[in-house]
Amino acid sequence: MSGVWVFKNGVVRLVENPATESLDGGRQALNTRRKVLVHTATNEVISSYGVLERKLLGLGWERYYDDPDLLQFHKRSTVHLISLPKDFSRFKSMHMFDIVVKNRNCFEVRDM
Repeated sequence: MSGVWVFKNGVVRLVENPATESLDGGRQALNTRRKVLVHTATNEVISSYGVLERKLLGLGWERYYDDPDLLQFHKRSTVHLISLPKDFSRFKSMHMFDIVVKNRNCFEVRDM
């Protein structure tokens, strides 16, 4: 059982999906913001793997082709490996933060 417990007017209830159900009992969606990966030097939002691959190659990353289900990049001078889902629609904030941590000062994650 997961969600957010809400106490209102002496009643406690569980809101299981706070993104689609307001905390006051209505069914309005809350103001959810999606995350985007931004290349800081150009202030460009990464909108596809093609754009991301060009930026990473320019930073010294090499593409691995070993796993057909993943896009993988490795940098020779480090032990870092970036593994991304093949489908860009499955590119989530955890993948974005992984890229940011391994490329300090080159990328950042922003709320859109």
